[in-house]
Amino acid sequence: MLNRHMRVLIAEDEQRLAEAIARGLRREGMAVDLAPDGTDALVKATVVRYDVLVLDRDLPGLHGDDVCRAVRGERPETGILMLTAAGALEDLVEGLSLGADDYLPKPFRFAELVARIQALARRSSPSRPPVLGHSDIELDPARRVVTRAGRPVELTRKEFGVLEVLMSAEGATISAEQLLERVWDEHTDPFTNVVRMTIMTLRRKLGDPPVVETVIGVGYRMT
Repeated sequence: MLNRHMRVLIAEDEQRLAEAIARGLRREGMAVDLAPDGTDALVKATVVRYDVLVLDRDLPGLHGDDVCRAVRGERPETGILMLTAAGALEDLVEGLSLGADDYLPKPFRFAELVARIQALARRSSPSRPPVLGHSDIELDPARRVVTRAGRPVELTRKEFGVLEVLMSAEGATISAEQLLERVWDEHTDPFTNVVRMTIMTLRRKLGDPPVVETVIGVGYRMT
């Protein structure tokens, strides 16, 4: 299970493999974007703050080695998991020397990929309590459980993700754009009202007294 809500970039030119990985990670509750070549991967990885970049080393266009070096320089907080068809020790050492945090040879088991992504996200994120609390609300990211006054609250993955981001902010205001970036993915229309609608249903499910405040013109925060 996830330890936190994550956004992941899959840089892989084998379309069927990339889409299969993305489907699996989305079922795990992650927001996932795809990049089919090195140039696209570098643009996305430097513009968007990803928790983890899953990077095929042999990308067309800009080579994965160059993407790795550039992302490590521009986004040192992003965990980089390098994929390659070569599994020799010298390839592993070379991949890590480029700035990758971890290295996984193909073919691999999906469960191992998920575990390594989770480990990288934990490593690159500030430590925080395993269970988040605010007023009488508790959120357990590992078990994906929310309770209010001891009673379970059934949330969708997106509602859970929004609540987790807001509770992690510890009272700071989070904009709709930030929520889109953290909980959804690149295919979401930035002009959509999906954040507002998700906040509405989240408020209804959490019940009274209200704990999610709208800061007009700015965003949302826990009160």
